[in-house]
Formats: sequence, structure tokens, C-alpha cells
Amino acid sequence: MDHVLYFEGDSEKISWKIETGGSIAEQNREHVQKYKNKVTNLQSKYIALHVGLFWAIGVFIIKNEDCINVKCDEKAMFEHFKFNKEINDEFIKNRMRFIKQLISQRKLKMEFELIES
Repeated sequence: MDHVLYFEGDSEKISWKIETGGSIAEQNREHVQKYKNKVTNLQSKYIALHVGLFWAIGVFIIKNEDCINVKCDEKAMFEHFKFNKEINDEFIKNRMRFIKQLISQRKLKMEFELIES
């Protein structure tokens, strides 16, 4: 199954949208107290991608070996995923480890596309 995943985050909240065929699933969440007003917008976007993937797997929208076209509006994040460009942020490195773990465990085929925000 093919999906398109959009995500967003700032210091207060995260959101994501998954398009699959003709259906759209959207979710919005306030950051848990641990992160609220304590993370950068870039860190928040990594949280949004991680939580959005985890949620979509949990509600059976995304299944093993599915293809996901991730629409990314942060150049640094796009280059991190697409070209393995290093980011010197321990929070992001840890979040990236969880994202890669989900991708590997579920054998997901991920494509990243840089979009204008």
C-alpha cells in the first residue's frame, strides 16, 4: 500500500496527515509536559514524524512493507534522511534512532521529498 505522510510541529504541538488512496487520516496533539515549550521547531518535527508513524502503525493504516512518501518542509531534516547528513543534536539523534527502528522492524519503504512550506 502507498501512503503520503505530512507532519508539522512547533514548541507546543505536533500534527500529521496520512493520505492513502482516497482516504485521509489527520491527528493533532499537544506536546506532553516534558516537551511543551522546551523543544525547538525542528526537534518537534522529528517528534511529529515519530509519533505519526507509530500511531499509523498502531491503528493499522500503515502495515509491514508499505511505501511511504514523506513530505518534508525542513531542508536540514530532508538532508538528514535523504543523504544521511549529520545533525549535531542529541535529542534528534535519539528520535532518529526510534524512527529508523520502526522503518526497519516494519520493512517500510520510505521516500523523502522536500516541499515548500
